[in-house]
Amino acid sequence: MTKYLIPVMLIALFISCNQGPDQKKVKRKTAELFRSKPVKVPKQEVLPLALGAAAPDFDLPGVDGYYHQLSDYSDAEVLLVVFTCNHCPTAQAYEERIKKLTTDYKSKNVQVVAISPNSPLGLLYEELGYSDLGDTYEDMLVKNRDAEFNFPYLYDGDNQKVSLAYGPAATPHCFLFDKDRKLRYRGRIDASEKPGSAHAEDIRTAIDQLLAGEPVAIPETKTFGCSTKWGWKTEMKGRTDKEWTEKEVTLDEIELADIKGLVGNKSDKLRLINIWATWCAPCRIEYPEFVAMQRMYGARDFEFVSISADKLEKKDRALQFLIDKASSLQNFIAVDDDKYALIESIDPNWNGALPYTLLLEPGGNIVYRHQGEVDFAELKRTIVEHELMGRVY
Repeated sequence: MTKYLIPVMLIALFISCNQGPDQKKVKRKTAELFRSKPVKVPKQEVLPLALGAAAPDFDLPGVDGYYHQLSDYSDAEVLLVVFTCNHCPTAQAYEERIKKLTTDYKSKNVQVVAISPNSPLGLLYEELGYSDLGDTYEDMLVKNRDAEFNFPYLYDGDNQKVSLAYGPAATPHCFLFDKDRKLRYRGRIDASEKPGSAHAEDIRTAIDQLLAGEPVAIPETKTFGCSTKWGWKTEMKGRTDKEWTEKEVTLDEIELADIKGLVGNKSDKLRLINIWATWCAPCRIEYPEFVAMQRMYGARDFEFVSISADKLEKKDRALQFLIDKASSLQNFIAVDDDKYALIESIDPNWNGALPYTLLLEPGGNIVYRHQGEVDFAELKRTIVEHELMGRVY
């Protein structure tokens, strides 16, 4: 065995001496060391980093499983820091442009780094209408998997220290630095939010001018998008949650013929129907997620309808459950106690086990059906990617 020892040591030494930035970070795996713990941040004035100022340092966990520091990118000729996030429709509208920009400028030694500045504590359900994900670190891992980002995507949602130093007003917001890491451009990616309508012209022009050794002709532009969710916006979230819980909750009796009408969906919205019962443990456990989805998507072409499979004589108990879950939406209980007739009125393909969930297009076409507890990640993706909804304005 000893005759192999020296060659192996030489190979290890060679690998160690030729480590790039990605290999250097292997010692600090976030999957093992990092657990997100967002905290409330004191309210303060936030100013954008001044043009000509040095890039603030950072040491943030990325979706690739490693911590990232500013010094990791010291070899780059130009550094673009983009503050963006999962949930914002404007941010989502620019994702492909950022990926294309990263690809196009990689050979020119331009490094793109994305940072999510948002505190999960300050994000309302009502702000998630264009997304299946929030802005937690865990959600960022899912986003990176689904979107296949080709740039580092870092999380700053715990104490927002880095974001406060840079001062992004909205997502996305660009900060472009030269070789000496002085800020030379601050603002938008381009002037047209709609995907396919622009090509990141503003930021590409600024990058090209820096690479040519020229000053950036237009060093500052305004940016447009969802406002940064600072960690002191928890009061708004608390107030909004309180307002929702104080809304009236009702439970209306409904005939089987009218249930068929609900399934037929003559509205112009996507209609999500969940059949549940107070005696069904999985129903009770998952039900609050449906209420959250009504809050997320209810301002758009979407509505959630709940149908209790409890006996009519248990209506009071069912109503109390709905009140406890703040189910201030369309809630029904069947007048007819014939459960087999209820099954047929909802979906002949349903075998009757609870819970049962249907997502219906206008006209009643079923685009999603599921018996048992729902995979809410899958269901949210199905909703937000439907042609009636979408991820962008």
